[in-house]
Amino acid sequence: MRTLHTTATLPNGLRIIHAPSPTSVVYCGYAVNAGTRDEQPHELGLAHFVEHMLFKGTTRRRAWHILNRMENVGGDLNAFTNKEETVIYSAFLKKDFARALELLTDIVFHSTFPQHEVEKERGVVLEEIECYEDNPAELIFDDFEDILFHGHALGHNILGTPRHIKRFDTASGRSFTERYYHPANAVLFVYGNIPFSRIVMWAERLTAHIPAGCANTTRTAPLPYVPRRVETARRTHQTHVMMGCVGYPSSDKRRTGLYLLNNMLGGPGMNSWLNIALREQMGLVYNVESNLVSYTDTGVFNIYFGTDANEAERCMELTLKELDRLREQPLTTLQLSAAKKQLMGQVGVASDNFENTALGMAKTYLHYGEYEGMEALFRRIEALTAKELWDIANELFQRDNLTVLTYR
Repeated sequence: MRTLHTTATLPNGLRIIHAPSPTSVVYCGYAVNAGTRDEQPHELGLAHFVEHMLFKGTTRRRAWHILNRMENVGGDLNAFTNKEETVIYSAFLKKDFARALELLTDIVFHSTFPQHEVEKERGVVLEEIECYEDNPAELIFDDFEDILFHGHALGHNILGTPRHIKRFDTASGRSFTERYYHPANAVLFVYGNIPFSRIVMWAERLTAHIPAGCANTTRTAPLPYVPRRVETARRTHQTHVMMGCVGYPSSDKRRTGLYLLNNMLGGPGMNSWLNIALREQMGLVYNVESNLVSYTDTGVFNIYFGTDANEAERCMELTLKELDRLREQPLTTLQLSAAKKQLMGQVGVASDNFENTALGMAKTYLHYGEYEGMEALFRRIEALTAKELWDIANELFQRDNLTVLTYR
């Protein structure tokens, strides 16, 4: 399936990307180049808190009106915050495009952060933090990144800390959005059957009065990676373990090779090497997975599992042996062919999720000014050689290059 996309840039710097879809549902939103790593030291959690507060009032609307604007026509309104971007978007029938775009533009560029709403939402976010900290299988991911990027903003938890959340007020929200929420620092994305000329016309009409602002977010690169071993007392029923290392940024050509190796090791397939070694053959875990996260200037590779405390060391050694297999000798022709076929099949199936496709398009265009689609990814996967994968494994998977975090 070929994804044709069209782009434009308005005079105020707002970039627009559009691709057609085979359904009557449209996914439309703004991706803003601002996330957790852009917070100042006294703002931990503010990027996420601002995302919540965007729905609580604008110069034209109160929270109730925002809540009902898309819900009344059966649409969804949603948002999320990552380390490097915040995305605000809606899913709706194409007949409601003008309604959705006007609302999205209003909340992204005209939010007011009423203090009485700040007080209410503060409690919501504090409860979110409590809920998150009660789930060690999720918490360990953020704690692991905090170890990898120790002392750097990329290691900060997206939710922030209760101490910082309790200090936020109207001025905090306005200060953050004045720095980052402007057209030249955002992308408007539309995935659906809307004529591109209509998208551009409405975007110009709704944003022409908004100053461009600054187009670039200045970011400090992480410090050199130093492997560490950390044990934390969490009093959990299971022992939770995460091991891994710093990976490659999104723009690094080696990322595709690591993507394939990650999928072989602990991807979603039940035939992943780690699932077979730890669960199917030994029955030691319910869940084991490996993950790959890429940022604009660095990346993360990690492996996670939870197991009985008495089996933790055994599981770690079995995991290390699977990594050793990839370092000791290159994949055979049959192994490489099977791994490529499986990964491309999974990518093809995942592309049937139109929401994920739209969000991926937005994020890629936001950070790199281009979007290549699934076919280009397939070509890169097909071009991978066993030697390239072997080199990546030997660069990253050496035992003394791995950081290990254990919750006991």
